Amino acid sequence: MKTLDLSLASRAPKLDDRPLAKRIGLIILATDHTTEVDFQRMVASDRIGVYATRIPYANPVTPENLRAMQPSLTSGAALILPDEPLDVVMYSCTSASVVIGNGQVTAAVKAAKPTAAVVTPTAAAVSGLKALGARRISVLTPYTLETSRPMAHYFEGLGFDIARFTCLGLTDDRDMARISLSEIVAFAKEAMAPDSDALFISCTAVRAAGVAAKIEAAIGKPVVTSNLATAWACLRLCGDATARPELGRLMTLVYPGL
Repeated sequence: MKTLDLSLASRAPKLDDRPLAKRIGLIILATDHTTEVDFQRMVASDRIGVYATRIPYANPVTPENLRAMQPSLTSGAALILPDEPLDVVMYSCTSASVVIGNGQVTAAVKAAKPTAAVVTPTAAAVSGLKALGARRISVLTPYTLETSRPMAHYFEGLGFDIARFTCLGLTDDRDMARISLSEIVAFAKEAMAPDSDALFISCTAVRAAGVAAKIEAAIGKPVVTSNLATAWACLRLCGDATARPELGRLMTLVYPGL
């Protein structure tokens, strides 16, 4: 065998503080098909890195199964670039954020990433609806009535008037991810009450962010979706104020905070 002549460079390379200026960590369900794709499309750039970890989740989508994710939140956050700070951590489950509670999610994440801002779909959606000036809203969820009811109470408890609340009755988040884009648009049109200020489409599995602008054109009112709201919040928290109207009206607005 020929002897290879290996040599060590004359000096060590200079290192940047970070490969990218900003870091967003995603805590997503093991079964999630949609969040990473949406964030790569809407958020990731040569300035903002998106780093994901997955935590255990068992279907069907019920309040009990959603609540069972809470013990995994701290360990899941700790696995995202261990021992390095993140600018934002987003927990990507709308219905679980309701049943666990935004405060409890934040506390669990900060136990592992204490300096990170914490974003949940529900808190981001509320910020988005307020930024749009919406008070009377329509809501579309893919869930059963049982799973949707806590969400209705959540929005009502924060002062929103719900004009119409429509549930698709699905129990598996993998099926929710498979709802066709044309069906999302069709159901969104049906779900929107004429006197509502805006439509909220729940669930990070549903591919609604990709057709939010199309729905807005059809109904003539603003649309907030789970992934659109969290992408908007994460971008603004990372200092990206770029208006992107092609993604929907929300992406043209200043972020008021969680």
